[in-house]
Amino acid sequence: QMQLRESGGGLVQAGGSLRLSCAASGRSSKSYGRGWFRQAPGKEREFVAGIRWNGGETNYADSVKGRFTISRDNTKNTVDLQMNSLRPKDTAIYSCAVDYKFRDTLPVTTKEYNDWGQGTQVTVSS
Repeated sequence: QMQLRESGGGLVQAGGSLRLSCAASGRSSKSYGRGWFRQAPGKEREFVAGIRWNGGETNYADSVKGRFTISRDNTKNTVDLQMNSLRPKDTAIYSCAVDYKFRDTLPVTTKEYNDWGQGTQVTVSS
């Protein structure tokens, strides 16, 4: 199991950008997938973006395609989420998660991920 810590959240106006980072610490086991989720007040946690550790295969929620980019650094064991053209709808707590199981397709549900970070707040005004 890994300890995940998100950083980079903040308050921005609509149209602005933020770059989130998820760093892993402590004991590290092999992770097959890493993902970003978000949860707005009163709503269910939803999938944002995922990346396969080997090969870098990615997938995105339709709502963020073309605006968000997920990337990973294997040597640093970090996963970043570059968020551009932010909208008020993007306001949420963003959390990263790791999936230790190999799957034929990148997981997009919360139940398919094992360990989670505490999240970082992203607030988009206007």
